[in-house]
Amino acid sequence: MKHTNPLLRAPELLELIERTKTIGSDTSLVVFGGGNTSAKGAVTLEDGTTRRVMWIKASGGDMATATASTFAPLDLDMIDALRMYEDLTDEEMVDLVAKTSLLAGAPRPSIETLLHGFMPSKHIDHVHADAICALTNHPQGRDVTREALGDEWAYVEWLRSGFPLSKVVEKLGDYRGVVLAHHGVITWAETSSECLQETHDVVAKAQEFLDSKAKGPKPRSVSAPNASFVVPKIRAGMSSDSHVVTLVDERFLDIANREDVKEVVSAGVSSADHMLRIRPFSMVVEDSTTEAIEQAFSSYRATYDAYTQRNLSLLPDGYELFPGVPRVALVPGLGAITAGKNVAEARMVAEIALHTHRVAAQVIDCFGRGEAMPDSEIFRFEYWPMELYKLSLKPAPKSFTGRVVVVTGAASGIGRSVATHLAALGAALVLADIDETGLQAVSAELIGSHGVDVTIAPGDQSDSTVVENTISRAIDTFGGLDGVVLNAGIAVAGRLTDLTAVEWERALRVNLTSAFLLTKASMTLMMNQGMGGSLVFMASKNAFAPGEGFGAYSVTKAGLVQMMRIAAIEGGASGIRSNALNPDAVFDNSQLWAGGIREERAAAHGIEPEDLESFYAQRNILHRNVRGQDVAAAAEFLLGDVSSRTTGAVIPVDGGVVGGFPR
Repeated sequence: MKHTNPLLRAPELLELIERTKTIGSDTSLVVFGGGNTSAKGAVTLEDGTTRRVMWIKASGGDMATATASTFAPLDLDMIDALRMYEDLTDEEMVDLVAKTSLLAGAPRPSIETLLHGFMPSKHIDHVHADAICALTNHPQGRDVTREALGDEWAYVEWLRSGFPLSKVVEKLGDYRGVVLAHHGVITWAETSSECLQETHDVVAKAQEFLDSKAKGPKPRSVSAPNASFVVPKIRAGMSSDSHVVTLVDERFLDIANREDVKEVVSAGVSSADHMLRIRPFSMVVEDSTTEAIEQAFSSYRATYDAYTQRNLSLLPDGYELFPGVPRVALVPGLGAITAGKNVAEARMVAEIALHTHRVAAQVIDCFGRGEAMPDSEIFRFEYWPMELYKLSLKPAPKSFTGRVVVVTGAASGIGRSVATHLAALGAALVLADIDETGLQAVSAELIGSHGVDVTIAPGDQSDSTVVENTISRAIDTFGGLDGVVLNAGIAVAGRLTDLTAVEWERALRVNLTSAFLLTKASMTLMMNQGMGGSLVFMASKNAFAPGEGFGAYSVTKAGLVQMMRIAAIEGGASGIRSNALNPDAVFDNSQLWAGGIREERAAAHGIEPEDLESFYAQRNILHRNVRGQDVAAAAEFLLGDVSSRTTGAVIPVDGGVVGGFPR
C-alpha cells in the first residue's frame, strides 16, 4: 500500500520495515514475533514543520509481517524530554509516551519505547534470541557472557522492561550492545544494515560458544504411546477451565525423551514471551497410563497453587488468579501436547515452549545447571497490566471456541447450515460427507468467512473404516471430540410392496447403520476422554408421523430416535448427552429432494412439484417454512452448555405438525 502521509513513507521507516521482517522471519532471533525494533530520522510534515521522529514497533506487533502500520511514529524531542524524570510508574510512563504520538490512530508503542528513545543510535534492534538466553540463564551468566562475547558487550541482570531499565541502559557507556539476562540482546548502529549485521553477528557468536561447550544430552529409548488414548485424556485435563483444542508436536521428542526432562522443565522460563503467553510451567507425564496422566495433573496443580500462594501479595488490585491449568504437556515417546483456544494459538504455545525448553536443555548440557528467575518476578510478569494489555486486544472467545464438533452430511442441506452456524460460534469442525468436492467448498467458505479451524473427512459413513478416519481426524487435528451432529441421510421413496431389498438395505445402511457406527466410535472416544459430550441425531417428523409411500425413510428415522434413547441411557454415566431433532420439509440447499423425491412427494399429495414447499408450510400449525438455519439453532442448543440437563429428548423443528408431536 502506498501512503501519502510523510510519516509513513520516510526512508528510515521503509528500511526499518524490511529489517524487522528479516529479523522476524529468523526463528533463531525471535520467539513468535517477539522483540522490537526502531529507527530515528527527520520528517517534514504536511504543515511544513520538520520533526525529529522515532518509529518503534507497536505493542504486540508481529515482526515477520511488519508493515508501516506495525510502527508508531513518535516525537523524538518529546521522548528526549522524559529523560528529566528519575522514576516513573508503568502507568505514568505509558501515559507520557502516548502523548508523543505524531499520528492519530497509530498503534500503542512498545513498553520498551524509552529504552530505544534514550539511546543515541539511529537504528536499534532488540531480540529474544535463544543463544543469548542460554548464555545468561544460569548462575555464571555474567562471566560466561563476557567469555563468549568479550568486553564490548554490556551485561544487565534481570530487570523488567519499563522506565528503570531504560535509565540503566541509557547510562551504560560505550558498548556495541547490551545483553539482558533472561531476556535477550540489544544492538545498535547508525545504519539499518549495520544494525542488522550486529544482531546476526552477536547471536552467531553466542551460538558458536555454546556449541563448543555442549555435552551430549541424556536420551532414553521410549516407545510411542497410543496417541488416540493419551491425547484426548490430556486435552480433557487442559479443558478443565474452558474448552481448548490441542496439537501433538514431535519436535519436543528430544526434550521429552531425556532422562532429566523434569530438570529441564524446572529450569523455568527463558524469556518474557513465555511468561506472557503461557503458564510459567510445563507438565511432565511420566508414562501413558491413566494413573500417570492423573498424577501429572495433580502434581501440576499442587505446584501452581504453591507458586500462586507464595506470590499472592503481588497480585495487582482488580485481577483474579489465572486457573492452574497447563498449556504444555511433555510426554515421552510422543513429544508435547500444546493447548489453545484454536489451532493457531496451540501452535503459538508450541513455538514458545519449544524455545524455552531447548534453551533450558542447552544450558544444562553446556553449564551443568540452569537458573530460573525468582518466581516472584515470573508472577509479576504473568500479571503485569502493561503486558496483559496485548492480550486484551484479542477478541473475546465465542461461545463454542475450543469445542470440537463432527457434522455429517455437511456438504449440503441441513448439515451445511449446521456447520455454517457452528463456525460463526467459533467451533472447530470435522466435516464429513460422501461428496468430497462439496466438503472442500464448504470448508473453504467457512475458513474464509469465519476464520475457523476446519478439517474434512470425506467418505461413506456407513463404512467402519471411514468412520474410524473421521474420529481420527478429530483427535489428530484438534485433540478430541465434544459433539457430533449425526445428519447424514437419504430419502428412499416407495410403498413397501414396491421397494426392492436393495433400496431397503440402502436406506438402513445410510440412515441407520452409519449413525450406529459413528455413535459407537464417538461414544468410545468421549468415554475415554472423560469430559462428557453431546450427540445430536437428525431424525424427522416421519419418526412419529410416517408418510404413505415413504416407509423406508420413516422406519430408519424412527430407529434413529430409538438409537438416540439407548445412547442417552448408556452414555449418561459418562456425561454424554444424546438428543434428537425432528425437522420437516427443509428445502434450502438440500440434496434430500433430488433424484425424483420432490416429484414423488408432490404426486403423493396431488400437487405440482413447485408447490411442495408452500404445501408443507401451510400444513403446519405456524404456517411457516422451516429453514436449515432453524435446525442449526436447535442443534446449537443441544450441543451447548445451556442444555446440560437435557438428554433423551426429541425436539421438533417442523413448524408444528400435530401428527409428529413426540410421544
